[in-house]
This record gives sequence, structure tokens and C-alpha cells, in this order.
Amino acid sequence: MRRGANGEAAQQPLTLRAATVADVPALVTLVNSAYRGDSSRAGWTTEADLLGGQRIDAESLAKAVASPGTVVLMGECDGKPIACVQLERIGDDCYLGMLTIQPTLQGGGRGRQLLDAAERWAATRWGARTAEMTVIVQRTELIAWYERRGYVRTGEFRPFPYGDERFGLPQRDGLEFEVLRKTLR
Repeated sequence: MRRGANGEAAQQPLTLRAATVADVPALVTLVNSAYRGDSSRAGWTTEADLLGGQRIDAESLAKAVASPGTVVLMGECDGKPIACVQLERIGDDCYLGMLTIQPTLQGGGRGRQLLDAAERWAATRWGARTAEMTVIVQRTELIAWYERRGYVRTGEFRPFPYGDERFGLPQRDGLEFEVLRKTLR
């Protein structure tokens, strides 16, 4: 069995459920710890060299959790939130974002498990035909990870929201997002 960075068994059962507004504080801490700052360096998905500041704030996450057509799936292990992913219904398709695994548990298959569950959720509950996401182009290892899971680079790019601190504090110029897409059914 593979083990996470902290040596714990990486495949303990992951219980998934839709997050509620009461879960927002714990999820904000989880998401920010996985993407930004020194805590994120314990995993491989860190953006700390590209962006400082926050990845998400409580107001934005609470709005997403309460929004019709959006769900934040939360993964728990032993009653503690260790993972989450956001899905937004867009017609017959969906946007998948904020895939997060606690940094010390990354590298043990939980990301793949959560991604598969999110795709099944979107296809089964919404009848979504495709899942779309955006990834910062400088995150080549992350793009490659998604490609191994069936996502295709579309050649479409979107600008990074420079000047909007809700999305972080850029540490370099040239940040932009590439759109990746996968057929679900």
C-alpha cells in the first residue's frame, strides 16, 4: 500500500458528502494550506512559488456552497476534512475546480479517488457530458497529472486576475490559465 508523505496509510476510507456553510472555516484552512504558504510545500500541488496570499476566502467559499448549481464535495477521514473539490453545473457540462488534498496526504491516490468521485457525481446527478477546468500554465506537472486522467489541453487560455487579491498575490508575471476538458459520458 502506498503511503502519504507523513507515513500514514494513504487509502483509509474517504467519506464524501456535500459541504455545508458550517464546513466553510475548516475548508478554507484546508484549501489555503494545500496551495499557498509553507504548509503547502509538504505536498506536490503547491503554488507557493507562483502565488502568495490566499487561494480562497470564507465569503467566496460560503457563496459557492450555498449556490444552486454548485456543490463542494468534502472528503473526510475519521471525521476530519482532508479533501474537497468544487463542481459547478454549466448547461450540460460542468466546471471542476479547487481539487484539494491535505498536503501531508498527497501522493497516495486520494486525488485520483476524489477526481473520479467528482466526475461520477457530475455525470450521474447532473448528466454532465464533459468536465472542464483551468490550470495555471506554469503548473506543468499538474497539467500532466490531469492528462494522465483523461483531460485534454484545449489550447484555450484565460487571463489570471492580476490585481484581485481574492485569488492570491502573484509572485511573477506571465500567469495565465489553460483550459482542460474531459468527456464524462
